[in-house]
Amino acid sequence: MHAWPASEVPALPGKGRDLQIHDTATDGLVTLDPGPVARIYVCGITPYDATHIGHAATYNAFDLVQRVWLDTKRQVHYVQNVTDVDDPLLERALRDNVDWVALAEKETALFREDMTALRMLPPQHYIGAVEAIPGIVPLVERLRDAGAAYELEGDIYFSVESDPNFGSVSNLDTAAMRLLSAERGGDPDRPGKKNPLDPMLWMAAREGEPSWDGGSLGRGRPGWHIECVAIALDHLGMGFDVQGGGSDLAFPHHEMGASHAQVLTGEFPMAKAYVHAGMVALHGEKMSKSKGNLVFVSTLRREGVDPAAIRLALLAHHYRADWEWTDQVLEDALARVDRWRAAVSRPDGPPAEPLVEEIRAALANDLDAPAALAAVDRWAALQQERGGTDEGAPGVVSRAVDALLGVAL
Repeated sequence: MHAWPASEVPALPGKGRDLQIHDTATDGLVTLDPGPVARIYVCGITPYDATHIGHAATYNAFDLVQRVWLDTKRQVHYVQNVTDVDDPLLERALRDNVDWVALAEKETALFREDMTALRMLPPQHYIGAVEAIPGIVPLVERLRDAGAAYELEGDIYFSVESDPNFGSVSNLDTAAMRLLSAERGGDPDRPGKKNPLDPMLWMAAREGEPSWDGGSLGRGRPGWHIECVAIALDHLGMGFDVQGGGSDLAFPHHEMGASHAQVLTGEFPMAKAYVHAGMVALHGEKMSKSKGNLVFVSTLRREGVDPAAIRLALLAHHYRADWEWTDQVLEDALARVDRWRAAVSRPDGPPAEPLVEEIRAALANDLDAPAALAAVDRWAALQQERGGTDEGAPGVVSRAVDALLGVAL
């Protein structure tokens, strides 16, 4: 599976700062020092509907991570998956009486278009669950053969008790885990499981549903968590720098994935930092496909909304915050992009280097994009009030906003 084209990231004078970011596992800030190549895995979409603002906010956060690392003159090895076979996709295809493969391909293509328009840097490896199946099957077999997995009516389950570090990502108690498991794709009430929290690794073939040859596992399809583990271990190995996604993935997805990987390899932890973006609401409720309260990026683009304004609307909120999309949020972003473009349209202005360092400092401090935007606002206001004599400063500011914030002026 191919990703989307990369937009050029302008080179800036000087060098960026190491990133300090909030780690869910320790509930504190950690300073990441990845070495010459930074490694990041971000969980991708289940492609049964278009990209909504909540998706865009999540991918924007991890795009900033990449931009901070690139500004430190590091390379970035970024991997993202596509869950192109799963219950929600099959259910949507059945509801709409369309082929599930065609639906997945259509929505993945639209996602690529949205990411391109928003200038999100693409992953080096963009892997679908279906194409990862040949690498998933051996991992499930290894877990089963090691006694860390068991069979139940043809399905294969992972035993959470096989990982002494289970629970170290989300730090939730058992009651909270069980509740979230039921809400987020698990089956804690299924009879016969050794532990209600045990997640499925391999689902035996069901009538009328797609299935693949699973070798000694029989025909079936992979569970959700083992998909990302297989892709991450194949392309990044253990101990990569950032495991990213929305806050709703901390449990069960990232918790279970970490346990799978740790039992498979005998190493801990799977990732140096587990980083989670907040949720975006509409009309007082979290934006989600199940509720249907969605604002789609593609719809905004079709209505003629400047993608730079959409991106600024996302950047106006700290990545870890839960916030609500409103008409005012978009209006403020449209006004901001107009002010910034007017400010950089002149041949000279106030000195740019202090602003570049302010943006760098803000982003290095747990991706504080709102502080970075406020710094650019102050420069633009000063430019409007009295201008400046620094020739070329507007060009430097324009390149910095593009390189560090992903906004093309």
